[in-house]
Amino acid sequence: MEQNVNKILLHACCAICSAHPIERLKNSGYEVVVYFYNPNIFPSEEYERRLEAERTLCRHFGVELIEEEYKPEEFFEYVRGFETCPEKGARCDLCFRLRLERSAQKARALGIDTFTTSIVISPHKNFATLTKIGEEIAQAADLNYLAIDFKKKDGFLKTNRISRELGLYRQNYCGCRFSLLSLRKPELY
Repeated sequence: MEQNVNKILLHACCAICSAHPIERLKNSGYEVVVYFYNPNIFPSEEYERRLEAERTLCRHFGVELIEEEYKPEEFFEYVRGFETCPEKGARCDLCFRLRLERSAQKARALGIDTFTTSIVISPHKNFATLTKIGEEIAQAADLNYLAIDFKKKDGFLKTNRISRELGLYRQNYCGCRFSLLSLRKPELY
Protein backbone atom coordinates (compact mmCIF):
# COMPACT_ATOMS: atom_id res chain seq x y z
CA MET A 1 0.00 0.00 0.00
CA GLU A 2 1.35 3.41 -0.98
CA GLN A 3 2.03 5.83 1.86
CA ASN A 4 0.05 9.07 1.87
CA VAL A 5 2.58 11.86 1.40
CA ASN A 6 1.74 15.36 2.59
CA LYS A 7 3.77 18.42 1.68
CA ILE A 8 5.10 20.57 4.46
CA LEU A 9 7.16 23.75 4.28
CA LEU A 10 9.99 23.71 6.80
CA HIS A 11 11.52 27.08 7.55
CA ALA A 12 15.23 26.38 8.07
CA CYS A 13 17.28 28.75 10.15
CA CYS A 14 20.48 26.80 9.45
CA ALA A 15 21.62 23.32 8.43
CA ILE A 16 22.61 22.31 11.95
CA CYS A 17 19.11 23.00 13.24
CA SER A 18 17.25 21.57 10.25
CA ALA A 19 19.06 18.21 9.89
CA HIS A 20 16.96 16.21 12.35
CA PRO A 21 13.68 18.00 11.52
CA ILE A 22 14.07 17.11 7.84
CA GLU A 23 14.83 13.50 8.70
CA ARG A 24 11.97 13.25 11.20
CA LEU A 25 9.41 14.84 8.89
CA LYS A 26 10.44 12.61 5.99
CA ASN A 27 10.22 9.53 8.22
CA SER A 28 6.72 10.68 9.25
CA GLY A 29 5.54 10.62 5.63
CA TYR A 30 5.90 14.28 4.73
CA GLU A 31 7.28 15.59 1.46
CA VAL A 32 9.53 18.29 2.87
CA VAL A 33 10.12 21.59 1.10
CA VAL A 34 12.85 23.54 2.90
CA TYR A 35 12.59 27.32 2.91
CA PHE A 36 15.71 29.35 3.67
CA TYR A 37 14.61 32.86 4.57
CA ASN A 38 16.90 34.49 7.12
CA PRO A 39 17.47 38.22 6.55
CA ASN A 40 18.61 38.44 10.17
CA ILE A 41 21.92 36.68 9.51
CA PHE A 42 24.93 38.97 9.67
CA PRO A 43 27.34 39.52 7.98
CA SER A 44 26.68 38.43 4.40
CA GLU A 45 29.64 36.01 4.49
CA GLU A 46 27.99 34.24 7.41
CA TYR A 47 24.74 34.08 5.48
CA GLU A 48 26.53 32.45 2.53
CA ARG A 49 28.22 29.86 4.78
CA ARG A 50 24.91 28.89 6.34
CA LEU A 51 23.15 28.76 2.98
CA GLU A 52 25.84 26.53 1.48
CA ALA A 53 25.55 24.15 4.44
CA GLU A 54 21.77 24.05 3.92
CA ARG A 55 22.29 23.21 0.24
CA THR A 56 24.55 20.31 1.22
CA LEU A 57 22.01 19.04 3.73
CA CYS A 58 19.09 19.23 1.30
CA ARG A 59 21.07 17.37 -1.39
CA HIS A 60 21.87 14.69 1.19
CA PHE A 61 18.19 14.20 2.05
CA GLY A 62 16.95 14.71 -1.50
CA VAL A 63 14.55 17.49 -0.55
CA GLU A 64 13.68 20.68 -2.38
CA LEU A 65 15.33 23.86 -1.12
CA ILE A 66 13.82 27.27 -1.81
CA GLU A 67 16.32 30.07 -1.27
CA GLU A 68 14.92 33.50 -0.62
CA GLU A 69 16.99 36.51 -1.67
CA TYR A 70 19.17 37.88 1.12
CA LYS A 71 17.77 41.27 2.16
CA PRO A 72 19.06 42.22 5.63
CA GLU A 73 17.29 45.59 5.40
CA GLU A 74 13.98 43.70 5.84
CA PHE A 75 15.15 42.44 9.22
CA PHE A 76 16.51 45.80 10.37
CA GLU A 77 13.28 47.56 9.37
CA TYR A 78 11.15 44.93 11.15
CA VAL A 79 13.05 45.20 14.45
CA ARG A 80 13.53 48.99 14.34
CA GLY A 81 13.17 50.37 17.87
CA PHE A 82 14.10 47.03 19.47
CA GLU A 83 17.82 47.06 18.69
CA THR A 84 18.86 47.35 22.35
CA CYS A 85 16.61 44.56 23.64
CA PRO A 86 18.50 41.71 25.29
CA GLU A 87 18.89 38.32 23.64
CA LYS A 88 15.76 36.15 24.04
CA GLY A 89 13.66 39.30 24.35
CA ALA A 90 11.16 41.21 22.21
CA ARG A 91 13.58 41.69 19.28
CA CYS A 92 14.06 37.92 18.99
CA ASP A 93 10.29 37.36 19.06
CA LEU A 94 9.94 39.89 16.22
CA CYS A 95 12.65 38.08 14.28
CA PHE A 96 10.78 34.78 14.69
CA ARG A 97 7.55 36.45 13.62
CA LEU A 98 9.13 37.96 10.49
CA ARG A 99 10.54 34.62 9.34
CA LEU A 100 7.38 32.65 10.14
CA GLU A 101 5.14 35.24 8.44
CA ARG A 102 7.24 34.97 5.31
CA SER A 103 7.18 31.17 5.60
CA ALA A 104 3.38 31.20 5.75
CA GLN A 105 3.26 33.46 2.70
CA LYS A 106 5.58 31.10 0.81
CA ALA A 107 3.56 28.04 1.84
CA ARG A 108 0.35 29.67 0.64
CA ALA A 109 1.98 30.69 -2.68
CA LEU A 110 3.12 27.09 -3.20
CA GLY A 111 -0.25 25.60 -2.28
CA ILE A 112 1.16 23.96 0.85
CA ASP A 113 -1.24 24.11 3.78
CA THR A 114 1.18 23.23 6.61
CA PHE A 115 4.41 24.85 7.76
CA THR A 116 6.81 24.61 10.67
CA THR A 117 10.30 25.76 11.64
CA SER A 118 13.60 24.21 12.63
CA ILE A 119 14.32 27.06 15.06
CA VAL A 120 12.58 25.11 17.84
CA ILE A 121 15.33 22.46 17.96
CA SER A 122 17.72 24.87 19.64
CA PRO A 123 17.91 24.51 23.42
CA HIS A 124 18.29 28.33 23.45
CA LYS A 125 14.85 28.93 21.90
CA ASN A 126 11.50 28.79 23.65
CA PHE A 127 9.18 26.20 22.09
CA ALA A 128 6.02 27.71 23.62
CA THR A 129 6.84 31.19 22.30
CA LEU A 130 7.58 29.93 18.80
CA THR A 131 4.46 27.77 18.80
CA LYS A 132 2.27 30.70 19.84
CA ILE A 133 3.73 32.89 17.08
CA GLY A 134 3.43 30.12 14.49
CA GLU A 135 -0.15 29.31 15.39
CA GLU A 136 -1.20 32.98 15.32
CA ILE A 137 0.30 33.39 11.87
CA ALA A 138 -1.21 30.13 10.62
CA GLN A 139 -4.67 31.09 11.84
CA ALA A 140 -4.48 34.50 10.14
CA ALA A 141 -3.31 32.86 6.89
CA ASP A 142 -5.81 29.96 7.06
CA LEU A 143 -2.94 27.45 7.24
CA ASN A 144 -1.74 24.84 9.71
CA TYR A 145 1.31 25.26 11.89
CA LEU A 146 2.83 21.94 12.90
CA ALA A 147 4.09 22.39 16.46
CA ILE A 148 6.76 19.75 16.97
CA ASP A 149 9.40 20.22 19.64
CA PHE A 150 12.19 18.72 17.55
CA LYS A 151 14.61 18.81 20.50
CA LYS A 152 12.57 16.13 22.33
CA LYS A 153 13.64 12.47 22.16
CA ASP A 154 17.30 13.49 21.75
CA GLY A 155 16.52 15.60 18.68
CA PHE A 156 19.28 18.09 19.42
CA LEU A 157 21.82 15.25 19.77
CA LYS A 158 20.55 13.67 16.54
CA THR A 159 20.78 16.90 14.58
CA ASN A 160 24.35 17.41 15.78
CA ARG A 161 25.27 13.83 14.82
CA ILE A 162 23.90 14.29 11.29
CA SER A 163 25.67 17.62 10.85
CA ARG A 164 28.99 16.18 12.08
CA GLU A 165 28.67 13.20 9.72
CA LEU A 166 28.10 15.57 6.80
CA GLY A 167 30.80 18.01 7.90
CA LEU A 168 28.36 20.92 7.92
CA TYR A 169 29.41 24.42 8.89
CA ARG A 170 28.65 25.12 12.54
CA GLN A 171 28.07 28.69 13.67
CA ASN A 172 28.71 29.98 17.18
CA TYR A 173 25.96 32.61 17.44
CA CYS A 174 22.26 32.88 16.62
CA GLY A 175 22.83 34.95 13.53
CA CYS A 176 22.02 38.63 13.81
CA ARG A 177 24.29 41.59 14.34
CA PHE A 178 22.90 42.01 17.84
CA SER A 179 23.64 38.42 18.87
CA LEU A 180 27.22 39.00 17.71
CA LEU A 181 27.43 42.02 19.99
CA SER A 182 26.34 39.83 22.88
CA LEU A 183 29.39 37.67 22.14
CA ARG A 184 31.51 40.82 22.29
CA LYS A 185 32.75 40.57 18.71
CA PRO A 186 32.49 44.22 17.65
CA GLU A 187 35.40 43.74 15.22
CA LEU A 188 32.90 42.24 12.79
CA TYR A 189 31.04 45.54 12.48
